[in-house]
Amino acid sequence: MTRLRRAPLDVWLEPLLIVVLGIGYALWYRSATFTATESASLGWENLRSTILDHITLTLTAAVLVVAIAIPLGILLTRGAASRYESVVVNVANVGQAAPAVGLIVLLTMWLGTGFRTAVVGLVVYAVLPILQNTIVGLRGVDRRTVEAARGIGFSAVRTLVQVELPLAVPVILNGVRTALVILVGTATLSTFIGATSLGTLITTGVTLFLPALLVSGAILVALLALSIDWLGRLVELAATPRGVL
Repeated sequence: MTRLRRAPLDVWLEPLLIVVLGIGYALWYRSATFTATESASLGWENLRSTILDHITLTLTAAVLVVAIAIPLGILLTRGAASRYESVVVNVANVGQAAPAVGLIVLLTMWLGTGFRTAVVGLVVYAVLPILQNTIVGLRGVDRRTVEAARGIGFSAVRTLVQVELPLAVPVILNGVRTALVILVGTATLSTFIGATSLGTLITTGVTLFLPALLVSGAILVALLALSIDWLGRLVELAATPRGVL
């Protein structure tokens, strides 16, 4: 808690922005006049279900990305496997460099439509930040510290777990936070392949010329992205070992 109290001022400006944006949207929502279609889509039951679907899609992809990228990043900094680092990073970079819509369409031709395809597309798209930050974080650990740990009898695994990973945590978590924000925004595209998300509001608003749906979808996605980014920063500060800040 002490580290959170000493956090930079900008860490506490973000929740203020979230609150202001949230209150502004709530006031607009209460005072706006909606068409029948807008009322059906923006009714609380439907809106809550859409938000939960978006969060479920994002978190499912995030768990899979973390489970893949961090172990892979660790492996690529160990011994003989390090020779494949540039190849693997370049492959991951192709996933993010490709247009998200094009990537999802290609996956649809292979896997069909629906939630599973959307998750696969998001994982491919968001793996690079975590993978790259894991490698950079572990490479950035002072070799003298690692050698000192080995010198007092730590095994390679114990050195990794108790020395290298704790020191690399700030960089790794920064990659996780970046990936989460990417996932929140990119998840809106899942609506094109039949997976419900806040993108459904946006695309419906554009297609049927319903500004209220478009505005609601955009603001809610922004609020989710800002909230996740802020929570990620708090976790990053809390998990950073003392003396590293």
